[in-house]
Amino acid sequence: MVEAAELIDNDFLRQFEMQMDGHLAKIEYSLQERKIFLTKLIVPEDIDNEDFKTDFMTAVFEKIGERNLSVMPTCPCIAKFVRSNRKYKRMLPVGVRI
Repeated sequence: MVEAAELIDNDFLRQFEMQMDGHLAKIEYSLQERKIFLTKLIVPEDIDNEDFKTDFMTAVFEKIGERNLSVMPTCPCIAKFVRSNRKYKRMLPVGVRI
């Protein structure tokens, strides 16, 4: 389902974007030094389901991992995703626990 959708890093608007069924889902971020702060997840009601959110966040974390950045999830739903996916906990900055 989501595998066919393309993840776009919109540097200008500072957000990751993914189109699905004509709707735009996004994760807003702030980049500071070697850390990326994921501040907000916005998913339209028409595509708002847990499978899509999980696939979207997984794609975002994989893209961030390619850049070797530390991740600071400030949005509760993104922090919950990190807590439930151990392999992404290693991306947190040293000393940060969620």
